[in-house]
Amino acid sequence: MDVVVIGASLSGLTAAATLLKAGADVQLLEADTYIGGRIRALRDPIGNRALADLGPTWVWPKYQPVVAQWLETLGLQTLEQFNDGDAVILGFGPAPVRQPLPGQEGMVRIVGGPSALIDALVNRIGHDNIRKSAPVVEVSEKGPEQLAVRLGSGEAITARKIVLSIPLRVAAETVELPWATTALIDAMRKTPTWMSTHAKAIALYERPFWREAGLSGRIASRSGPLVEAHDHSGPDGSPAAIFGFVGWPPDIRRRDTDGLKEAILNQLAECFGPEAAHAMDLTGHDWAANPNIVTDLDLSAPANHPDVGPAILRQAYLGGRVRFAVSETSEASPGLIEGALAAGEKAAKDILARIGD
Repeated sequence: MDVVVIGASLSGLTAAATLLKAGADVQLLEADTYIGGRIRALRDPIGNRALADLGPTWVWPKYQPVVAQWLETLGLQTLEQFNDGDAVILGFGPAPVRQPLPGQEGMVRIVGGPSALIDALVNRIGHDNIRKSAPVVEVSEKGPEQLAVRLGSGEAITARKIVLSIPLRVAAETVELPWATTALIDAMRKTPTWMSTHAKAIALYERPFWREAGLSGRIASRSGPLVEAHDHSGPDGSPAAIFGFVGWPPDIRRRDTDGLKEAILNQLAECFGPEAAHAMDLTGHDWAANPNIVTDLDLSAPANHPDVGPAILRQAYLGGRVRFAVSETSEASPGLIEGALAAGEKAAKDILARIGD
């Protein structure tokens, strides 16, 4: 085996696709039962169509050249984030306030959501090269030419090169890395995994009725439970949806899921009118409940956006045979989709440059 990629996140899939295109023999291992890391879609149970994003939503291809390149390579299209009309602002006075809020220049959504990136990359890699439910518990040196990857089942896989593409704090806590220095493990533990403690809620409707009232679907709130919400409808307003970031702390939202749903619907009705209380479906995803994404350190620390990490995270180890590739290791847009694509691509190209060593 030329390369084992540990983690079927966007960065891991990008690395694997780049390596396979160059002719390398690649095996991708994923601890979870699904592929995509922090990218996941709410799907139509009948046609499996992506209805909404449960993870990241936006890209800025105008300012993100790696995103622009991969969208073109994979043949994916974008749509503008709907922001026409007034936003509703809560918690800044005794009653909701309607007023326009500026959008972000260059911010767009991918048609089909970021999960379209995942699907396109998986199609290039092939399901035969991806193993799910295969958690890695150790990466060690087997000899001058081989590395050993030990799975939780006890199985061992050998490879010449390894790309480690799981959240750095998760790797530091769950994977034995006997070759890693104290400084490296410390840097991994100090690197937050962006959005790992967040939860996202999606309300689906028959039509985007808020647009008829001159509303953008946007909410900015001090009172919650959604601290921020946006129109999340598809092209031409179908499927019609609102998504929001949940402001309740992870422990409270886990204890009172029914209360959270009721509070969200009440908030949506307060902002958009009584019709908003009758969503066809209200669902979401709590990333803080996924041990493959979040650690106790993430839960106990402030949810800060990662800065560009130290160079120690971008170095090669064991003579150039081991590299990290997660969005937070990128020098461009760490924590974002751009960072994940850039990190995966760079790790693959660095390995290809040494594949004959």
